[in-house]
Amino acid sequence: MIEGLSAREKKIIEILTEEPAVSGQELGRRLGVSVVTIRTDLKNLATRGYVTRTHGGALPAFHKSILDRQAVNSDQKTRIAKAAADLIQDGDTVMILAGTTTALIPKFLLGKGSIHIVTDSSLLFPYARANPALSLTVVGGEFRSSTESFGGPMALETIERFNVKLAFLGTDGFSLERGLSTHLVEGAEMAKAMSAHADKSLLLADSSKYGRSGFVTIMPLLAVDTLISDTDLDQTTADHLREQGLEVLLV
Repeated sequence: MIEGLSAREKKIIEILTEEPAVSGQELGRRLGVSVVTIRTDLKNLATRGYVTRTHGGALPAFHKSILDRQAVNSDQKTRIAKAAADLIQDGDTVMILAGTTTALIPKFLLGKGSIHIVTDSSLLFPYARANPALSLTVVGGEFRSSTESFGGPMALETIERFNVKLAFLGTDGFSLERGLSTHLVEGAEMAKAMSAHADKSLLLADSSKYGRSGFVTIMPLLAVDTLISDTDLDQTTADHLREQGLEVLLV
C-alpha cells in the first residue's frame, strides 16, 4: 500500500502514525520544507486515500498494525503479488483474501480486462479506483480496522454466493506439519470459504512465514494448489514441498 509514494510522503505517514496530533507546521519543520509543501503533500495523500485531512493536519487512513506489516519484507511481497497477478487472465473471476501481500495484486493488473474480484479487503480500493477494467465485489459484514477487512456471518454468506477460477490466500504461518494458520478465527473461516468456492487456490506467503504457526489452523498446506513465495525460501524445503505434490513458484 505504501509503495509508489515519495520518501517524504512515506515519512509523513510514519510521523502521523506515531503522532496523530502533529500539525502541518510541525511536519514542515521536521522535514525541512514549507507549510505550503506539506499542505500539498497532505492533499495528494488524502486524494489517494492514505490520510484523512483534519484542521491543521491529517490522520493516517490505516491502522498502525497495517502500516507496520506493510513495511516488513516489502520487496518480497511486491514480487510475490506481481507473480500472482501474472497468473490472472482477461475475463477471470478471482477471490482475494485480506492481507498486505494479497492486496497488492490489483496493482499489477493494469492492461488486463474484464476481471471480477471478490474480496473482504478494503486495501484494494485505491488500485480498483485506478483501474476501470476491474469489477470489485466487497463482501458485507463488520469492518475490522486492524486488518482492513470485513468479517462475520454476513461476509461468509456473501462469499458462498460466488464461484471463481482462482482464490488468492494469505497466512500468518505455514508448514507441512501445521498447515496454514492465522491469529484470527474470522480470517481462517474466510480463507476456507474462498478456497472452497474456487477452482484453484494459491497461497501467497513470503519465506519468513515458513515454519511459523498462528493461533488458528486454516487448512492443510496441501489443500492449496500453488505456493508463491520468494527465493529466500530454502531450496531443500521447496523441493520437498514439490515432492509432496505442491506447485511452488519462487520469485
